[in-house]
Parts: sequence; structure tokens; C-alpha cells
Amino acid sequence: MKIQKIRFKNKFTDYPIIIGRNSINSLPFEIKKICPKTRNIAIFIDKNVPGKFKNIIKRKLKKYNLIFLPFNADEKSKSLKFVNYFLNKLLAKNFNRSDLVIAVGGGITGDLAGFVSSIFKRGINFINLPTTLLAQVDAAIGGKTGVNTTQGKNLVGSFYQPKLVISDTSFLESLPKKEMICGYAEVLKHAIIKDKKFFEWLKINSRFILSKKSNALIPAIKKSCQIKMFFVSQDVHEKNLRMKLNFGHTFAHAIEVKNNYSKKITHGEAVLTGMILAIKLSILKNICKKETLSQVMKLYYDNNLNYTLKNISNSPPLFSST
Repeated sequence: MKIQKIRFKNKFTDYPIIIGRNSINSLPFEIKKICPKTRNIAIFIDKNVPGKFKNIIKRKLKKYNLIFLPFNADEKSKSLKFVNYFLNKLLAKNFNRSDLVIAVGGGITGDLAGFVSSIFKRGINFINLPTTLLAQVDAAIGGKTGVNTTQGKNLVGSFYQPKLVISDTSFLESLPKKEMICGYAEVLKHAIIKDKKFFEWLKINSRFILSKKSNALIPAIKKSCQIKMFFVSQDVHEKNLRMKLNFGHTFAHAIEVKNNYSKKITHGEAVLTGMILAIKLSILKNICKKETLSQVMKLYYDNNLNYTLKNISNSPPLFSST
């Protein structure tokens, strides 16, 4: 499928989102166009990103002064300690506001790099290259940045939009199925909260998304981005409408806390469970039909996603399909 290009646009900002296999090839051209004064580029890169992508970026951006800042992208790294570390690195290399920070990694990398970019000299150019399905369909869109504190997740942060997002689906080829399921949870969430036709499309194409088929991945990423943009563009600072994007997440965060953010349960797996709980609660409150639950549960069973409910539940009746 051909590379897709859409735009995030509202009265505050306007930037492209490029989606497709090998779309990273457009990076030099886009930088020259949107950041013409850039000389220095700092690349915050998750150590788990395959080395071949680092080499590709190095070749593509050989005309710039590059510094690579690799780190273990986990919740412990998403801290003010690391923010201070990266700020000092940029200052030591004499970066200025016309230079550029690029995030290469999943949601944690984007959150951390975006937050550093937002406060470095009151705002440096920022580009996001999300490398997980979760980041490509959700975390990289919307401008939320932040880090954790001892009091909780994402309690220190800012709203800071990138200059560009490139979602190269070739990054996804090395991901285990567990990570694909993690991103798929957000795709499904977008369909449930906004687009019935997209939900019907997912009934047919979910298995192709999870098996990384480009003809399903690219339209799924594009549609998810468009749905998130619909909410974010009208409510950038999450005062009202954008809160709908939290569907399933209240329960999911509780599940993650209960399990001490164990890697055995990904954020997406917790969201898959959280959405079912939210639907069941809505049925009890007479604001949702049982038919909705049946349709969603069928999609779970058809794609072998019901394990997420069995693994997390300590109360079988609560998670039953009736």
C-alpha cells in the first residue's frame, strides 16, 4: 500500500503525519522543509530499537551534527532525573531553539523526548518517529508529554506538539505479537468510541493487523490517527471531549498498579480488559446495550484476545461473556 500523509491541524498547530513502509526515507526532505535552520540533531533512541534503524538514520542525516542518546525506555527512565541528564547533554553541545530533537522509540521515548523539547530554552523543534504500534496509533499523536514521579505516572508534563510524525511500519516487523496486541487495543478503542464502520472493518481485518500485513496495518494506523486527531484538535488540553479517549483506561491503570507495572501485562492488555469492564459497568447503569458487549467479546474470541481477561481477573463472574 502506498505511503499515506495526513495532517494534524487546528488553530494552534499544523504538522504532517506520514504513514507507511520505509516512510523514514522522507525524513531529510521534511527536516529541510520544516526546520531549515537546524544544524544539530539530538536523537533520543530506545536501546531496544534494532541497530539497523540507527544506521539508516545516521546515513539519512549525515549532513547534520548528530548526537545519539540511547537509553532503556522503561517507566524508571521516565523521570525528572533523566530529564535533567538530557537537558545537560543538549546544553553541553550548545543546542539552540532552531536545532532539533528526534524521538525514536515507543510511547515512553516520545513522552520523555517531547517533554525535554518543550522545556529546553522554552521549546526546541521536535520530531517523533514512533517504533511501536501503540505509539503509531496513539501515543505519538496529540502532544501529551510527561514523566513520572514517586507520587504517580505522568504527573509532571506539558502539551507540546511535534513538527512531524513519521510512522514507518517497517519498525513493527521486529515486534513480538504481545506488543502488536498492545497497540491493537488502542486501535479497537478508537473504533468503539467513534466509528462503527471502522469497528465492522476490524471484524474482518484484525487478524491481518496482528500478523503485520501492510494492507491492513497502514489503513488501521491512518484511521486511528484521524480519530484521535478529531478529539485532540477540538480539545488540545483535555478539558472535555478528549477525555473520551480514556475509555477503558481508568480500569487499565488500576490493573497496572495492582500488578506493579509488571511486563507480564502490557498497557494494551490492561486496556483490553479495562474496556470490557467499562462496557459491563455501562450496562449495569443502563447506558449501554448488551449487544455491544456481545459484539466486542466476539471480536476478542475470534482473535484470541480473551486471554487478557483470564490472566488478570481474580473474579470470573465479573469477566464472563454474558
